[in-house]
Amino acid sequence: MSDAVQNQPLGVFGGTFDPVHYGHLRLAEEAADALGLAAVRWIPAGRPALRESPRVSAAQRLAMVRLAIAGNPRFELDAAEVEAAQPSYTVPTLERLRQPEHCGTARPLVLLAGADAFAGMTNWHRWERLLELAHIGVAHRPGYSIDAASLPPALAALYRERGSTDPADLTGAPAGRIVTFAMTPLDISATRIRELLSKGLSPRYLLPDSLVDYIRNHHFYLGN
Repeated sequence: MSDAVQNQPLGVFGGTFDPVHYGHLRLAEEAADALGLAAVRWIPAGRPALRESPRVSAAQRLAMVRLAIAGNPRFELDAAEVEAAQPSYTVPTLERLRQPEHCGTARPLVLLAGADAFAGMTNWHRWERLLELAHIGVAHRPGYSIDAASLPPALAALYRERGSTDPADLTGAPAGRIVTFAMTPLDISATRIRELLSKGLSPRYLLPDSLVDYIRNHHFYLGN
């Protein structure tokens, strides 16, 4: 990796991706453009810590993400959480990325999240460490910026102190800022896709055709 690329912010996008869909893909793509990211590293959770275990295996969800991001040179896949035999938590993942053999301590990392996920971050494991390890890039609907008054008090105070709408703030330090950006609103959810599939209905145009075929060929999400 060249020094120029090494100094550019790297987006970090974790999730269950059960299944990955166009809402995830657009968030990552628009974050790369809006925040000036060199790349977005997709990190599927092996064993999600804050929700029940998915019916589809971690290896299968990893395969779906690999299919979904194929052909996009700005997207890269990290399989470490899937391969680990332990629950996935964001702070330990970022600590792993900060190791010298990965991203090191100097490169700006930008944890990507939607506004709803950001609002719930105080429930995350060791959440106070997040801004020591990365910036946070928060996607919101156009015309509806993040309202500090609607956040939990501890997060609201942090947002007032560290919040910004200027992507240039991401390059001045490896971590520590909360930068917001507007993204195209897409009312797509993995829950809704699973519901459609469980009823034998079509999920086309909610996720890539390659995933529709993969899901049908493997008979995922059938029944209740």
